[in-house]
Amino acid sequence: MDLNLRDIRAFIAVAQTGSFTRAATRLHLSQPALTVQIRRLEKTVGVRLFDRNSRSVALSPTGRELLPLLQKSLHDMEHVLIDARALGDGSSGVVRIACLPTFAASVLPELVQQVKASVPRAGFYVRDVVASMVNTLVRNDEVDIGLTGGEFTDPAFDVLYAGVDRLVAVFPKRHALARRKRITLADLTSVPLVLTAQGTSVRAVVDSAFANGNCTPDIACEPTYMMTAVAMVRAGLGVTILPASAREVRAEPDLQVRPVDDPAFLRPIALIKRRGRTLPPVTETFVAAVIDKLGNGST
Repeated sequence: MDLNLRDIRAFIAVAQTGSFTRAATRLHLSQPALTVQIRRLEKTVGVRLFDRNSRSVALSPTGRELLPLLQKSLHDMEHVLIDARALGDGSSGVVRIACLPTFAASVLPELVQQVKASVPRAGFYVRDVVASMVNTLVRNDEVDIGLTGGEFTDPAFDVLYAGVDRLVAVFPKRHALARRKRITLADLTSVPLVLTAQGTSVRAVVDSAFANGNCTPDIACEPTYMMTAVAMVRAGLGVTILPASAREVRAEPDLQVRPVDDPAFLRPIALIKRRGRTLPPVTETFVAAVIDKLGNGST
């Protein structure tokens, strides 16, 4: 059965006005065109919907039963079309993003606020996870875009933006390294370290830097989360190495932050999507905001 929305609108207009003439005027149709629509609908449902003569038009018994059903169907379909147009023009929709915790805790809230100011009906589904999980979520279509870390050459993805995030050393104010303005690889080799766990993008950069320098770090603890690493540093268990953009490095007044004087201590970051996938318009708006933010060095 092929129900035409125009035919349903015609049926409801005639039922509400009790007149083909008035219904045709309401719908901006000629009366013959309206009659064609009603006959087509009656043929589709297989029954007469109106009892009509030269002086009156009245719903048939079947027409009376169908009226509320078709009114609800028309209402539902019209709202589906409204929602579909809103999704298509970017005035609504859900931005599905997986991102590094540093991005989620620093830049992301401001970007969400910025996009919602221009697209109030935008929704956000956020997974803040380590880099390897970001890539997995994008690959499995569980999210549309990902802000990931580390060297990125996987042909399964399109890179929408590529940049770097400088790593810094974090330690208590009374630590021996606090007297130094910049920290070297040799300095980091001489002290116990609290490093984020294997599988994190920060750890991959740190391990590579030590390996390239032929140095062996003294690893005291290996927590998964940066906030845990900061707590361990605060307790005196060692020095940690975190991205300069991490909110954690600015949240502790009793800790010092120093740049690491070594070009190897740069974490590549990339905004990615799965190759061949079309982004929803609202997500395109968000991507543009992210690129503008990161491109201006605001991580």
